[in-house]
Amino acid sequence: MSYYFSQDKAVDSAATPESRFLTPFQRKALLKNLQADLQPEYRRRIEIMLLADQGMSQTHICEILSCSQEMARYWIAVAEAGLAHKWNERPIGRPKTVNHQYLEKLKELVSRSPRDYGYAFSSWTAQWLSKHLAQEFRIEISDRHINRLLKQMGLSTKQKSSNQQAIDPLKDAGIRICDLQSNNAQSNFPWSFNLKQTNH
Repeated sequence: MSYYFSQDKAVDSAATPESRFLTPFQRKALLKNLQADLQPEYRRRIEIMLLADQGMSQTHICEILSCSQEMARYWIAVAEAGLAHKWNERPIGRPKTVNHQYLEKLKELVSRSPRDYGYAFSSWTAQWLSKHLAQEFRIEISDRHINRLLKQMGLSTKQKSSNQQAIDPLKDAGIRICDLQSNNAQSNFPWSFNLKQTNH
């Protein structure tokens, strides 16, 4: 069974398994539109929905079509919601300036660990936030601008509260000399001092 769509040949509907969420009408309409002379971005949207409908995983779709995880996730959700016919209603691309969606995603990232997103490190830096958001939104801004945006929202990449909670208990856990008890300190004192009087 072929999952690949080429410019001049759509998947043969007879060779595909049962639809997961597209109606026969939606599938037929998408296949018909796929045969038209479409911009690559529109073609990719249709291909994502058709492949997902055939049971292909998001990761596999991304590998085949060279698209981002976010793009695949979005159009799979559109198809699952029964809105596959709206494939051409959303404008191609995203605005190249920081918008509400960008700021909400920035807030979400800072509130979670980078490990939740597949990174090996446990704390965000402005540089990594910028890289991650550039991949997802195709909006590239500097580390300094990321820090400015965070400051405006009252956020930071430094995790103050969790670090302080980890340090504060240790601060009071040590033994202080005044806490030591002595039993008859004078008699058990092991040293003696001989004071000599010297004449100057």
